[in-house]
Parts: sequence; structure tokens; C-alpha cells
Amino acid sequence: MILTGNQITEEVGKARIIIDPFDESCVNPNSYNFTLSDTLLVYEEGVIDTKSENPTRMIKMVNGELVLKPWTLYLAATRERIGSHYFAPTYAARSSVARLGMFINLSAPLGDIGFVGKWTLQLFAIHPIRVYEGMRIGQMMFWQPSGERMIYDGKYQNATGPMKSQIYKDMAKYKEANVTKLASSEA
Repeated sequence: MILTGNQITEEVGKARIIIDPFDESCVNPNSYNFTLSDTLLVYEEGVIDTKSENPTRMIKMVNGELVLKPWTLYLAATRERIGSHYFAPTYAARSSVARLGMFINLSAPLGDIGFVGKWTLQLFAIHPIRVYEGMRIGQMMFWQPSGERMIYDGKYQNATGPMKSQIYKDMAKYKEANVTKLASSEA
């Protein structure tokens, strides 16, 4: 079940939802509008390899604005620290942003219960779009879980800005687990 805006506000007051800084004017009927930070990352040219740490370069907005190039992936972040140990967060673009032909989330809208940090957004524009630091770019929803909660404590915990993919760490663990499994089956 999704939390209403009034319930989100109440849960922030109880510290069961973290939104820092919290602005009551950003509360919607069933979500909270979050804002865009001024720092972004883009991957360097070339093939992105899931088994390797891929180089990125940082882009800072100039005078609080940036024009996004079409068909380029920008990793941005929320200005707010957001999360909860009690509710499952999901996020999406504000419909006004989506109507411009800009995506803020390509395929990973679900956050884990227990993650608290600045959320990495995947900005992708169909045509050139000027964005601004502090613009209300997306909305966070919170869902009541059913069953025993498992609290996230993974590689993106406490993010303070946009974070590039760390899937290479998963790939290394997978390879290590398979080598150990193979060695024990050969013994």
C-alpha cells in the first residue's frame, strides 16, 4: 500500500522516513518532489565493461544550469538525502519533466528498505534540455512492506552524490563464488 502525502509528512516527523532537507511544499497527494543537485557524471567514451570499474568524468553546472545533450546518459543526484528503514521507496520523473522528453530513471525505480542517501538519477534526454540546480525533477513514493524487513547495507549506502555503477564488484564476487564451487566439486 502506498503512503499518502500526509502520511509521508507524519513519518518524517517520527524519523521513520528520512528526507533531509524536508520542504513541506514538496509533499504531493502520494509522493514527495525531490530536487536536482549541481553535480553529474558521464561515462568516458568507449565500451562499458560490466567486469571493470568504468571511468567517468564529473560535470558541474555553470551558474546553476546545464544543457543535456540528446542520447547521453548523465548520472545525477538528488539534493536531498532520502530513505527509510520502514518503507520501500520508489521514484519516477514528475509528469511535467517526462512531457519534455526527459527520463530521470531508465530502469531502476525501486530502492531498498534501509538505503539512506542521495539518490543517483539516470538522466536521459531525447532532445537538448536545459536543467537547473534545485529544480523539482522527480517524486519519491513510499510503500508499506509485507513480511519481515531485510535492511539494505550495500555498496551504495550513504551516497553523497551521483554514483557510477559498481556492478563490477558483483561480477568479481560471482566469479570468486564459482571458482570456490568448482574447486570443492573437484575435490
